[in-house]
Amino acid sequence: MWQYEKRLQYPVNIKNPNPKLAQVIISQYGGPDGEIGASLRYLSQRYSMPYPELKAILTDVGTEELAHLEMVGAIVYQLTRNLTEQQIKDSGFAPYYTDHTTGVYPVAAAGTPYNAMAFQSKGDPITDLHEDLAAEQKARTTYDNLIRLVDDPDVLEPLKFLREREVVHFQRFGEGLRLVQDRLDSKNFYAFNPAFD
Repeated sequence: MWQYEKRLQYPVNIKNPNPKLAQVIISQYGGPDGEIGASLRYLSQRYSMPYPELKAILTDVGTEELAHLEMVGAIVYQLTRNLTEQQIKDSGFAPYYTDHTTGVYPVAAAGTPYNAMAFQSKGDPITDLHEDLAAEQKARTTYDNLIRLVDDPDVLEPLKFLREREVVHFQRFGEGLRLVQDRLDSKNFYAFNPAFD
């Protein structure tokens, strides 16, 4: 059971609307390397993880990714709230607006709606942890790209926080991979698959 505190993990208080920026930041909501995919990946993988310590890491990180999804949603919403008709037209936000008004919808910056095919859950601890390490690096790269595009400090600071958390998650999954490899090496993993006991 989780306890939900009704506050963002890092404050988001954007003063100036910017629908152009919202159109790229939304990729971290529903894009191929975004927070919705990360949370679903880790919360799905935890069921078949054979080691309680790793199950705990997947649960913790998966839950935190849900908090990041909430932050990115808040950023997108605050960048698009109270737009005028002219701002919508001038910013190129009209295609999104046509389909979703200013609702936050899981979509990539390129316009592709979220698809669960963006993540994998194999039930093999080494395979899943390599997936997780790669996912964190891809998310970090996306945040790097967004940070290069942003000059508003109200948007920049939450993005920097989110990027930093991707690095921490990568480190945690690296520690988890070492733990799994140490335990599986003792069973000669490549000749014995623990899933087939």
